[in-house]
Amino acid sequence: MTAFAELHRPGDPLLLANVWDVAGAKALAAAGFAAVGTTSLGVAAAHGLPDGENASAPETIRLVARLAAVPVLVSADLERGSVHSAVAAAEAGAVGVNLEDGLGDAGAHARLIRDVKREAPGLFVNARTDTHWLRRGDLREALRRGRLYQDAGADGVFVPGVSGLPDISALVEALDVPLNVLYGQQPVRDLADVGVARVSMGSLLFRAALAAITETAAAVRRAEPVRPGLPSYRDVNG
Repeated sequence: MTAFAELHRPGDPLLLANVWDVAGAKALAAAGFAAVGTTSLGVAAAHGLPDGENASAPETIRLVARLAAVPVLVSADLERGSVHSAVAAAEAGAVGVNLEDGLGDAGAHARLIRDVKREAPGLFVNARTDTHWLRRGDLREALRRGRLYQDAGADGVFVPGVSGLPDISALVEALDVPLNVLYGQQPVRDLADVGVARVSMGSLLFRAALAAITETAAAVRRAEPVRPGLPSYRDVNG
């Protein structure tokens, strides 16, 4: 089992903060986070690209390579991905990848997972199904796809958008691999209690940073105090 896989503990979940640049990863590493993920929205938006259209994979892989100098494990969000992008991410230093089905053909996604594990067996493949992201929620289909993906070799299953604790508990019970959910409506302690092994922050930090940018600029314009305790120039540049 890899060091990254060992962080996925049911009942004591990995809290995966998602970054879009080196500075954010360094700050999180300094704050004690052992692993980070990239955020496809953050990386895409930071480069003027659309999210959800497989447009940001090259930028993500370049980011992974730059993060090699940061003392933190990195998982790359490759959206729907490909064998080529997954192998490239691994070669750049990623210890894991997130591959989403976009609610397309489940069999095709299972084949992708199988092919990626064959070419990069040490890579932690987090298989995402969009049954609760692109739909209002379909537990039966999430269970079907989750089992199919784990049987194809996925190391974890990610169901973003699922929020009810009974549904989350049913997924934990039905799967033999760690369950990943997106941070949202349920407190982390409640997710831990039902056996979740990974809680991703997704685009949360990126969106929070955008809010902080506009709020700070508006405060300056209104001649109001800005948030105290900001990192100094020396802190960031050092």
